[in-house]
This record gives sequence, C-alpha cells and structure tokens, in this order.
Amino acid sequence: MSILSKFSFKDQAFKLRESAILDATTSVLGSKGYDLMTMDDVAGAVGISKPSLYKHFKSKEELVGEAMVRLLDGAIDQVAALDKALNPVEKLSALLAWALRVRLEGGLPFLPSTSPHVRDMLMRNVKYMLRVVKLNRQLEALVKEGQKAGLLNPALPSDVILYSYYARTCDPAVDYLQKFSKMASDDIVAHMLAVAFEGFHPR
Repeated sequence: MSILSKFSFKDQAFKLRESAILDATTSVLGSKGYDLMTMDDVAGAVGISKPSLYKHFKSKEELVGEAMVRLLDGAIDQVAALDKALNPVEKLSALLAWALRVRLEGGLPFLPSTSPHVRDMLMRNVKYMLRVVKLNRQLEALVKEGQKAGLLNPALPSDVILYSYYARTCDPAVDYLQKFSKMASDDIVAHMLAVAFEGFHPR
C-alpha cells in the first residue's frame, strides 16, 4: 500500500467516525437534551474513548454546532432537489414533510427553541448562522411567492407565516403522536401537513 493510499484510508476512516459521532450526538440530544448530554454519553454511544472524541470535537458546543450545521445542510440540499414544477406551497410542504420525517427518525428540529443556552451558543457559530441565513432567504422567497400567487394568506406578514412554518418542525405534537397514537409515520406526517397548511377546517 502506497503512502498516499494509507493517508486516504485514514482520512476516510476519520470521516466515517466523525459521521458516527454526529449521528450519536443527534440521538443523545433527542433523548436527553443539550443540558443533560455529556461528552461521555456521546463517546459511549459511538463506542470510542472520550480522548478519541476530543480528536474530532474540542467541546460539547462545537459538537452540537456541527450536528445542527449538518441538519441545515440537509435542509438546503432538500430545497435544491425540489421539483421545479411544484408551486411554492407544494415546495414548502415537501420540505416540511422531510423535516418531520427527520424528527420521527430521531433527528432534530430546525430551531432548538426550547433551549435558550443552545440558541445563544448557535448564534455565535458562524458556520451555523451562514446556513440559517441561506435557508431563511430561500424559504422566505417561497412564502412571498405563495402569497403573491394567492396560495398563502397575503394579509399575514410573511414573517408570521415563515416562523409559524419553522415552529412546525419543533411541534411536540409529533412526539406525542409517535409515542401514544397507533399511527404510522407516514400518516403522522400527512396529518401534520394538513394542520400546517389547512388548519382544522373541513376541506
């Protein structure tokens, strides 16, 4: 094996471990929350030592920041992959469906609104904030297009619609339905989309 291929293998192994660490972080955050999560929890979930974990991430803040950056990267990729033939509301609906499935599979909501500490920490994370600004601009444009086309209420400020949309990714109803109802994940997503875009009025 050449020196170059050895380095390539080590780099690939390092990235695979980092991905496993971020998966574990997402899982532990989902079950314990930021304040109760420890680096020991994450290392144990991955099956590595804490010193090995610190080779990848220097602190809990950095680790959680990277987990949230990865989530936003996924959302931005989803927006880029949306069928251009869809109207603005259909695009928003498709993205929300993706976000809800991420939640149901143990992932994190877009906005960690339940933790002021996490919110403040992420506001200081430049990588995270750059992605937030990018995603926000894209979704704000879809909301305004939807209002202009008469598909969304033009009397509402666009910010009210946008932040209400974000709030649906954090809606605790998803967790309650998953734990206490007998609905399949696809049904939960479908019903949550109906509530988000149609309210409680009959069709």
